[in-house]
Amino acid sequence: MLTVDFDRFPVAPGDRVLDLGCGAGRHAFEMYRRGADVVGLDYSFDDVRAVGGMLAAMAAEEQVPPAASAGAVRGDAFGLPFADGTFDRVVAAEILEHLPADEKAMAELVRVLRPGGLAAVTVPAALPERVCWGLSSGYHSVEGGHVRIYRRDELLGRLTATGLEYVGGHRAHALHAPYWWLRCLVGVHDDDHPATKLYHRLLVWDMMKRPRLTRWTEQALNPVLGKSVVLYLRKPPAAAGLVPEPTEAPATAATLRKLEETGRGVG
Repeated sequence: MLTVDFDRFPVAPGDRVLDLGCGAGRHAFEMYRRGADVVGLDYSFDDVRAVGGMLAAMAAEEQVPPAASAGAVRGDAFGLPFADGTFDRVVAAEILEHLPADEKAMAELVRVLRPGGLAAVTVPAALPERVCWGLSSGYHSVEGGHVRIYRRDELLGRLTATGLEYVGGHRAHALHAPYWWLRCLVGVHDDDHPATKLYHRLLVWDMMKRPRLTRWTEQALNPVLGKSVVLYLRKPPAAAGLVPEPTEAPATAATLRKLEETGRGVG
C-alpha cells in the first residue's frame, strides 16, 4: 500500500533516494523498482534486516534495473549518517507522528536533501486520527506509538519553516480509516476478531484487484476521510556560487559500505 503518489513525486533511474523511517519498506521497494539508488533507514533493527533482505531478493530475482542499487541501514532520524545534500529525493512516510523532537528530524531531512531536491512527507490526518485516539488509548499510548496529532496547516508550517517550498499535496487511504476505527472499537491489538479480519480481507482484495468502484469511492472520500495527509515539497536551489551541489554524494553503495563497517548497515 503506497501512500506517496509517484505520478506527483517522480523518481527516475539513477536518483539517489532515502526512505526515512522505512518500516516494512513499501516505498523503498517501489523506488528501487523504478531504478533509483535507494537507502532505507529505520531505527528498528528487525525492520532494517527484513527490508535489506527483501531488497537483496529483488535484485537476485531481477525485479529491478541492473544499474539500480539499494540497501537498508539502522539509524536515528535526529542524526542521519549522511553528508549534506546526499539525496535527490527523501520520503518520510508516517514517521514524524512517532518522534517527540519532530523538528530535529525535519531539519535533518532538509540537510541531507540536495538543493532542488524533492521531499514527500506523510502523517495521519487529524480527523480520522482523533477518532482513533478517542476510541482507544491503546492505539497511541504504547511504546513507539503516536505522540501527536497534526493539523495539515501546522505540519506544512513546520516544514516550510525549515526552508522547504510546498509544491502540492493530497489525502490518501479513505477506505482504511473505518478499518482502524473498527480495530479501536474491538481491541486495537486483536488481530483475530472476525470483523477486523473480514475488513482486512476486503482491503487486501481492493489492493490486489483495484476495481474501479472502490477506486472511485476512495477518491471521492479522500478529501474528508483520507487516513493520511501527503505533502510534496522542494528544497530551493542553492544560490549560485554559494552552496555547490555535491559532485559525488556518497548516497548508496559507498554510504552502505561505510555503515556496514560500523555495524549499522544490513542487506
